[in-house]
Formats: sequence, structure tokens, C-alpha cells
Amino acid sequence: MFSFPVFILTWTDGKGVTAPRYTAPPLDFTPLRRHRDYRLLYSAQFITFLGTMVTYVALPYQMYQLTHSSLAVGLLGLAELGPLLLTAFVGGALADAVDRRRLVLWAEAALGLGSGLLLATALFGARPWLLYVIAGLMSGLNGLQRPSIEALTPRLVDRDEIPAAAALSVLRGSSVMVAGPALGGALIAAVGLWSAYALDLVSYVLAIAAIYFIRHVPPPESAEKPTLRSIAEGFRYARSRQELMGTYVVDFVAMVFGMPLALFPALSEHLGGPRALGALYAAPAVGALAASLTSFWTPRVKRHGRAVMVAAAVWGLAIVAFGLVNGLGVAVFFLALAGGADAVSGMFRMTLWNQTVPDALRGRLAGIEMVSYMSGPLLGHVEAGAVAALFGVRASVISGGVLCVVGVLLCGALLPRFLSYDVRDGTSGGGPHERPPTTAT
Repeated sequence: MFSFPVFILTWTDGKGVTAPRYTAPPLDFTPLRRHRDYRLLYSAQFITFLGTMVTYVALPYQMYQLTHSSLAVGLLGLAELGPLLLTAFVGGALADAVDRRRLVLWAEAALGLGSGLLLATALFGARPWLLYVIAGLMSGLNGLQRPSIEALTPRLVDRDEIPAAAALSVLRGSSVMVAGPALGGALIAAVGLWSAYALDLVSYVLAIAAIYFIRHVPPPESAEKPTLRSIAEGFRYARSRQELMGTYVVDFVAMVFGMPLALFPALSEHLGGPRALGALYAAPAVGALAASLTSFWTPRVKRHGRAVMVAAAVWGLAIVAFGLVNGLGVAVFFLALAGGADAVSGMFRMTLWNQTVPDALRGRLAGIEMVSYMSGPLLGHVEAGAVAALFGVRASVISGGVLCVVGVLLCGALLPRFLSYDVRDGTSGGGPHERPPTTAT
């Protein structure tokens, strides 16, 4: 829940379908105008994500105030990773087997209870271990819920509207990632820590009300019961697609080594306190928002694997620069550059996923994808905090950025089909992938 999110930016169709060509403005609001259920889901995601991003600032801040340790803040990622790994694959299998809307609704209610517990810790006090427990529980619930959300949108809009829905998704996500951390920092400074958690709790209540009125979304007719066999089928399909594996591995490497968020509370003490903390958390989203609003050029890029690699390397270089500079303004600039690069990487990853993953496997593949893009940042928090404890905050930031670039280049060398993937024929040198592999061994 508290890792750096990655958002869908754009989507283009595959072989035999003309890719959409964007003209200014690049955003198309047709899905919101045409589909009532999509409007409800979009509104619910907007509201609840605003609250989540406020908590995204509040929880590390609370932990740092209790411990004055960047390592303790980084260990929040480890506390969240275990439950996420236990539930994400189960959540993916459930998303392919049950009513996705109902699963999202119940998970949202449980997450609201978790936010209420965090509010209680702010009002009545807490020890660090309790924050780790609550963060882990909420991460596990997020693992159950997220695959259903990812698999729900394609069922609520028409196929030819998916590019527009993807662009609207990143507009929502990046704008909230700008406003949420800034709002969180302002609330903590002006009212107190409890107000951030109170806002998050209210956001869950409003989101539940919106999701309740979405129609039921039954599983596909070919849906299998959520068993170990069905989960394994998703892994076999992903493993058979080196271009898919490349999107997972490159993002994982970039986030493990180049994710400095656990260091922001310590850095903010020298840059202006809670308001500076909000600016640091919001800066990557400013870059992501700029990338989404100028994404009209993306349909002209055909080699998506190569584009993902370049964007991930730019992320690492920007993090190195962030570690070398002094002053809030220039630090925010390089974090924004990193966020823009991460958004571009996310754009092409989701383009590749949406083009080729069949609906019957969408939930299970969403679970695998979720683990890849969330476990990387969570482990990155631990890595950043541990290196900072041993060698200092600045050394942690710079070394992480350098290792990110090196790791991305190694991924390209070891995954040639990912590097050569070409959207024009939907292949990476091994032929198109239209159907999942058989479950037979």
C-alpha cells in the first residue's frame, strides 16, 4: 500500500488493428461520458487513492517520529512485503473466478477498518511493532483487492475505449500523487498526524458507497476455481512470454535499487520539515502527470521493451542526480524527472500487457504484475534504509541509482526477446501469443 505506485498511461492495439493517433488534447473522456459503472469506479478510485496518498506520507512520518531511524522506516516495506506475497496470487486467482466488483467492495471495507486502526494509533499512541502489524495487514488486503481492480476496468468499457481509459487512469493517479502528499504534509503540519488518517478513513467510506452501485461483474464463462493448479497456469503463461517477464524484472530491479522514499523523512528534516516532506513525495507524481499529459507521442514507439529499458535507466540516472544535489528546489526537479521516466516505463509495460493477456488469465497475471511492481519498491525501502544506516543517506541514494542503471542494462542483455519486442507484429522473434498454454505438464 505504501510503495511507489505505477500507473497505466496509454494503450495501443495490437496486430491488425490501427493504433489510435492522438491529437491535442491527448485525453479522451468518452469512457466517462458513456459508462455509468466506469464513472463510479473511476470516482471511487480517485477518492480512495487521495486518502491513500495522504497516509503514504503519514505512516513513514509517524514511524520516523517514534524511532528517528531511516532503517525503521525502510522496514515498513519488509512488513508489507510478506503479506503481499501471500495474498496477491490468491487475489489474482479469485479475480478470475468470482464477481470482481464484490471482491473489491469487501476488500475496500476491510482496508477502511485498517485506516481506522491507524487513526487510533495517532490519537492514543502506538509502538513501532503495532504500525508494522497494521501496515502488513493492509498490504495483504491490497494484494487481494488489486488484481480485481486491474481486471475490472476492461469489463466496464468497450475494447476500443481502453486507450482512453488508460490515459484517464494516469491522469487520475498522477494528479492525486501530486495533491495527496502535499495535502498530507500540510495536514500533519497544521492539524496533526491524526487528521491525515481521518481523511483516509473518510475516503474509504465514500469509495465503498460508489462501488456499491456498480453492477455485478460475474467471472468469465471459462473461469476456473481458484486452486493451486489455476495459479500455476498463470505462472506458466508468464514464463512462456519473455517480453512479459522483461517488464516485470526491469521494473523490479529499478525499484529495488533506485527507490529512495524511505529516506525522505530524514532528508526533509534538513529541507524544511513536514511541508518539504510532502513536496518530496509529490515531486515524482509531477513528472508522471507531465508525462501523461504529453503522451500523444507514444503510439509512434513500436519497440516497447527497448522503451521500458531506456525509461528505467533514466529513472536511475535521475536518482543519482537527486543524491548529488543540495536544496529543495533542485531535488524536487530531479525527483520529477525520475517520476516522468517511471511513468513512461509504466506506459509501455501496460501497453504490452493489455495487448496480449487473455481475459480468462487477466486476474492471475495482474497478481503477478502487482507483485513485481510493488515488491520492488517495498524491498527498495529496506535496501535504502539499510545502506543509509551503514554509510549515510546520500551514499544510499547515489549507490542505489547507479545499481539501478547497471541492473537495467544487464536485464536487456539477458532477455533478448524482451529487448526486441515489436508492437507492429505482436512478437519478440518467437511468434504471437494469443492464448494461454495448456495446463497439461
